[in-house]
Amino acid sequence: MRAPAGPSGRIYAIADVEALHPTPLPAAVRDMAEAGIQWIQVRAKKLSGGELCRQVEECCRALEGSGVRLWVDDRADVAALFPVAGLHVGQTDLPPAAARRVVGDEMWIGLSTHDEEQLRAADADPEVDVIAVGPVFTTTGKASPDPVVGLDFLRRARGLTAKPLVAIGGIDSGNIAEVVAAGADAVAVIGAVCRGDVRANCRRLMSCAST
Repeated sequence: MRAPAGPSGRIYAIADVEALHPTPLPAAVRDMAEAGIQWIQVRAKKLSGGELCRQVEECCRALEGSGVRLWVDDRADVAALFPVAGLHVGQTDLPPAAARRVVGDEMWIGLSTHDEEQLRAADADPEVDVIAVGPVFTTTGKASPDPVVGLDFLRRARGLTAKPLVAIGGIDSGNIAEVVAAGADAVAVIGAVCRGDVRANCRRLMSCAST
């Protein structure tokens, strides 16, 4: 039986290959960990399966002994091959029950939600351990983002589930404190952590999230 899921620290850094370019993914993941980030997701929408496997393997090696919880985005088949903590899926990816058959009973599964119906379904689904809500603000992290849900929906979401709640979408050092105040257990960040100096970005976000 898997342990209850829960964030370790407020920042859930998404190491996105495209946003990080030209910084290599394993090096960026190491920088995030050394800056103090404890939740890191590998996101690589355009890599082949073989290349993604190689990159995840190198990330696991880079984080060995650190205690950092590494997640894989979308790819249950790849996540199942490595000692990662979690798999994150979206509404159009493998359903959580199907993903569970691939990754086994011990791995956490996170699910993206964008409205109250999806949130309630995720809360009721025994295979979903972590619920992501967003986009909270306008985001450039997706080519075709879902409609902005805003802080009011995040506050309402907090009252609808006891599962760990991760806010995502357009979050940076300027608004992260209000996102945390609205009830997010953790905040998923892509651009504000990947673009520029990764270590400095992580430290800035952690500082702002704790104020």
